[in-house]
Amino acid sequence: MSAPPDETEDERFVPGRGGARRVLVIACGALAREILSLRDGPLGAFDVTCLPAQLHNRPAKIPDAVRAKIRRHRADYDEILCLYGDCGTGGALDRVLAEEGVARIDGPHCYSFFAGAAAYDAMVEQELGTFFLTDFLARHFDTLVYKGLGLDRHPELRDAYFGHYRKLVYLAQTDDAQADAKAQAAAARLGLAYERRFTGLGGLETFLNERAQKWPA
Repeated sequence: MSAPPDETEDERFVPGRGGARRVLVIACGALAREILSLRDGPLGAFDVTCLPAQLHNRPAKIPDAVRAKIRRHRADYDEILCLYGDCGTGGALDRVLAEEGVARIDGPHCYSFFAGAAAYDAMVEQELGTFFLTDFLARHFDTLVYKGLGLDRHPELRDAYFGHYRKLVYLAQTDDAQADAKAQAAAARLGLAYERRFTGLGGLETFLNERAQKWPA
C-alpha cells in the first residue's frame, strides 16, 4: 500500500458537482480541508486546485505558481477565484491577479481572514509578541515550523526566532481535540503561553458565499 500524500506538499485538483457557471478556486494547500468542507455543502458547484503549502517557506514563488495555474485553466472556466493571502509576497501576488483579472479573498494572511481583520488586529495590538497557528499549522507544526526553521538541529536558534514572542494563539477552525493537543505541545516547545480561540471558517466562508450569490442557479 502506498503512503498517503504529504499534506504540506499536496498539489491536487478536486472537481465539484458542476453548475451553470464553471468556477475554479485556486487555493493554498493549507486551506484545502476547509475549502472542501464548504464545497461539500450548498456551495459545491466549484472545482478546487491547490498549490503546496510548503510554498509558504518560499513565498517569492507563489505569484508565478498562481499565474501558471490561472493560465493552465483559464479556457475551461467562466470564473477563477484565488484563496490566498498576500502571504509574504510583498504585493507581487496582487499584481499578478490584477494582470490576470482574478479576484482574491481580502486579507494579508489566513490568520486575518479566519479571525476577521478587526479581531486579528485587536489581538496583535493587545499582545505584540503573539505567534499564531491554524488547524493546518497545528497539525504540521513539526514539519513547517520546528524542522522548517532548523530548530530540530539547532535548538539554540529558538531565541533568535521566538525570543520576542510571549504567547501562542491557536485559531481553531474546528473542535478537534487532537489538533488542540498539538497546538498546546507547540506552545510548550517554544516556551510560550497558550491560548485557543475558535474562529470557524470565518472570512473564507463569507467570501465564497458572496461570490456564489452571483452564480446562476
